[in-house]
Amino acid sequence: MSQSKGVSIKLMDREFTVNCTDEERPSLENAVEFLNKKMLEIKETGSFIGVERIALMAALNFSNELLNSKAGNFNVGDYKKRISSMQDAIDDACK
Repeated sequence: MSQSKGVSIKLMDREFTVNCTDEERPSLENAVEFLNKKMLEIKETGSFIGVERIALMAALNFSNELLNSKAGNFNVGDYKKRISSMQDAIDDACK
C-alpha cells in the first residue's frame, strides 16, 4: 500500500486538504462528489445558512440513512434510483 499524502478537495467552494493513499483516492473523490451534491441540495432548500450547519445536516441525513439500512429499514427502489442517476452522470462525463 502506498503512503498517505495530502489531497486537495473542494466542498461548496471551500478547499480542504485531506490525507489518503493513491489506492483510496478514487473512493475519496466519489465521496467528495456525493457529499458536495448533498450539501448543495440542502443549501438550495434555503432552510439552513452557513457551511457548518449544512455540513451538519448532511452528516445527520447520512447517519440516519446508514442506521436505517443496518436495521433493514431502507427502500431498495431509492437506492436503485440513486445508482441509476450516478450511472447516468458517469455516462455523461465519458461522452
